[in-house]
Formats: sequence, structure tokens, C-alpha cells
Amino acid sequence: MQQFQVPQFIEVEDKIFGPLTTKQFFYLLGGGGLTFLIWFFLENYFFTLLLAAPVIALSAALAFLKVNGRPFIDLVSHSAAYLLKPRIYLWKKTQAEKQKGKQNDNLIRTGLIVPKITTSKLNDLAWSLDVMQNIRDKEEQKHG
Repeated sequence: MQQFQVPQFIEVEDKIFGPLTTKQFFYLLGGGGLTFLIWFFLENYFFTLLLAAPVIALSAALAFLKVNGRPFIDLVSHSAAYLLKPRIYLWKKTQAEKQKGKQNDNLIRTGLIVPKITTSKLNDLAWSLDVMQNIRDKEEQKHG
């Protein structure tokens, strides 16, 4: 019988560039390159620092920050997807659903299906009727 070696720790990325993984290295490399370009074109340390600070912070966050045990890039991509996707869904009945609804209405009218009323529904109904009765009584007292 032949034995096979099963890979262990497949969720841990390999450290390629010293203590950094490949992704971390390229995030930091991109942030450093963009910072260098900002400094090269502005040649003013104050404005370079002002513009490069968010770039450095973002590249460091992408490389090292984890939110709830997940990489920061996941948070950024999910946030962008949420902001860019439409969030309104209008449900439209299909012809089959309309037919099914008509059949259920006919069965209820003929008495073949009797809707179940639970005690919680009865309590809710009684409470709403009491509230409406109190509102009517107060209106009658104002006008009468």
C-alpha cells in the first residue's frame, strides 16, 4: 500500500520576501512606488507628506490589517460591491404564481382550506382592536 503525504497548513501563505508574503510585498511595493512618484513630481516635502500619508496608510492596511480575521482587501472589495450594486429589488409575480394565488383563493372561499389562527395572532388582533377602540373613544370625547 502506497502512502501519500497530505499538505498541512494550506491556509497559511508562504513567506517569500523575508517575513512578508507575496501579497504583502506587492502592496508595500505599490504604496512605496506611488509615494516615490508623488515626491518626484511635487518635490515639496510638506505636500508629499500630506498626499503620501493616506497612500502609505492604505498600503500598510492592505498588507497587514485583518478585520474579524479576514484580510482588509476583502472589506474594501465587499464595501465597493455594496456601494456599486443596486439595492432595490421589485418582486414581480409570474403567471404561475398568479394562478397558484387564484387557486388558493378559490379553495379558501369554498371552505376546503381553513386558515389557522394561533393564539399569538389572536392576541395581536385583540391588542390592535383595543388600541383602535381607545383611539376612537378619545376622538369621540374631543368632538362630543
